[in-house]
Amino acid sequence: QVQLVESGGGLVQAGGSLRLSCTASGRPFSTYAMGWFRQAPGKEREFVSGVSWSGGHIDYGDSVKGRFTISRNDAKNTVYLQMNSLKPEDTAVYYCSANDGSFTRMPGLVAYWGKGTHVAVSS
Repeated sequence: QVQLVESGGGLVQAGGSLRLSCTASGRPFSTYAMGWFRQAPGKEREFVSGVSWSGGHIDYGDSVKGRFTISRNDAKNTVYLQMNSLKPEDTAVYYCSANDGSFTRMPGLVAYWGKGTHVAVSS
């Protein structure tokens, strides 16, 4: 079992930046692939980014490539999502995820979820 707690959400103007954090507790953090998903009102949850347990494999959703950066600090049991050049369409609840082995782009295959942190981008 692993527990995930997100932080760092808030209100920001278009073009601004935010950094989300997700801190894990439970089993050794370094054994988990970590990811970020988001869900806007009335929409399905979508993949934002993922990083493998080793940090050697990283992937991004098409809508955030070139603007968002995922990273992990195993010493702090934390994964980060640096979000730059934010757009109003980035407004959503952002969820941290964890999986044994590889990360997944499919919400239905995520093993562990955080409770989410809200990001609002004003135009």
